[in-house]
Amino acid sequence: MSEEKEKQEEKTPVPEDTQSITKHSMTIDGKKLDYTVTTGTLVLHEEDEEKGEKPKASIFYIAYTLDDVEDPASRPLTFSFNGGPGSSSVWMHMGMLGPKRVLLDDDGMPFPPPYKLVDNEYSLLDKTDLVFIDPVSTGYSRTVPGEKSEEYHGVEKDVESVGDFIHQYTTRSKRWLSPKFIIGESYGTTRAAGLSGYVQQKHGMYLNGLMLVSSILNFATARFDPGNDLPFIFFLPTYTSTAWYHKQLDDDLQEDLYKTLEEVKEFAANEYTLALMQGSSLPEEEYEQIAAKLARYTGLSKEYIVNTDLRINIFRFCKELLRDEHLTVGRLDSRFTGVDRDSAGETFERDPSNAAILGPYAATFNHYVRQELEFETTIPYQILAPLYQKWKFGDKNQYLNVAETLRQAIATNPNLKVFVANGFYDFATPFFATEYTFNHLGLPKSYLENVSMGYYEAGHMMYLHIPSLEKVTQDLSDFIDSASA
Repeated sequence: MSEEKEKQEEKTPVPEDTQSITKHSMTIDGKKLDYTVTTGTLVLHEEDEEKGEKPKASIFYIAYTLDDVEDPASRPLTFSFNGGPGSSSVWMHMGMLGPKRVLLDDDGMPFPPPYKLVDNEYSLLDKTDLVFIDPVSTGYSRTVPGEKSEEYHGVEKDVESVGDFIHQYTTRSKRWLSPKFIIGESYGTTRAAGLSGYVQQKHGMYLNGLMLVSSILNFATARFDPGNDLPFIFFLPTYTSTAWYHKQLDDDLQEDLYKTLEEVKEFAANEYTLALMQGSSLPEEEYEQIAAKLARYTGLSKEYIVNTDLRINIFRFCKELLRDEHLTVGRLDSRFTGVDRDSAGETFERDPSNAAILGPYAATFNHYVRQELEFETTIPYQILAPLYQKWKFGDKNQYLNVAETLRQAIATNPNLKVFVANGFYDFATPFFATEYTFNHLGLPKSYLENVSMGYYEAGHMMYLHIPSLEKVTQDLSDFIDSASA
């Protein structure tokens, strides 16, 4: 190391952990709950041959623990984060799990500003203590001075840093004997599956359960690349449910969504798959039949289907379905609609579902963390950091697939249970692709009983929709009881 660099490092202050501790109360099911919120940062270190432990990154978290618990070690502990990659933990925190939630209407549509927070009667705080984690470069989490943030913008280092945080928090809070759970959403399910293996192997920490909200473990199922026909198959049932919601299907298909989806899944897994596998050798008569059925199941014209060569890209669908009405449908939640300058365009200008909720969540969190949790900092809270395009997904010659990590974790720890929450109107992580992934885990049937799934008539963030929020939180509550027993 050069003398100049040594002097510079001597001037750089060693970062320290920070904490703000506040007391609160709320009522769930008629029962008053007193709880403590610890809001702060925890500095991660790694061993350095010359200097011993070297600080690397400061991780922001918000922890909710129930007061007056006789034996905290007997109470479940759940670690939560969202996805992106590049998203903070604000969405599940302020939309589903935490004691406060953003006030939206029952369908998840925002009211005009100023926005409001209300007590969350669906919070899981009555069932489990909660720790919300912001990975490096999201929220208030940053690398320490002199360290490169890019080091953490990849699959392996991201899992390692979040796993080491979980280990440190569990150790410092004396919660090693608590039933332990991880809940991730979207890319957070990718991270959660990676963590199921990492914390087992690195720290000897065996989890009770994973809760995967809008799951993607095998990225081959969602990448519309030339030569990869899987996504066209797996997105089809979500095209159907979206067309059903917007009343674009024939009358007989509009009668019963669940019956219609079973019919479409059967077609997708058999006729449609066999047709795509034949490529240009598909006989003309069969080609026409497949095109007609795709038109019937998507609400798009047969002419449009033929022009796509029977392969409908999700972003094209979002633009095309309601083009005659000069509307687009959302990617995260296809119940939402938006408008573009150019109605003849190829894809939408923005995802209307994301645009609708960003403002309410940003405003309420920034108020909440300072006013109620009394945490002060000079850096901005990164709700959505632009990391996706530069994220290191692993070997460029293959798709990322952490399902194998999850398989190994379950094989090692047969008590590890998994619950998967799926939204019918989710184009980011379509439910049929998730079913395919779990049907191909390669576990014995007896082990597959560890996996259960729930389905909701909402999108990627199904908790925006109040009836789905009520249902999913009840499912998660039951899962925690079962996996803690």
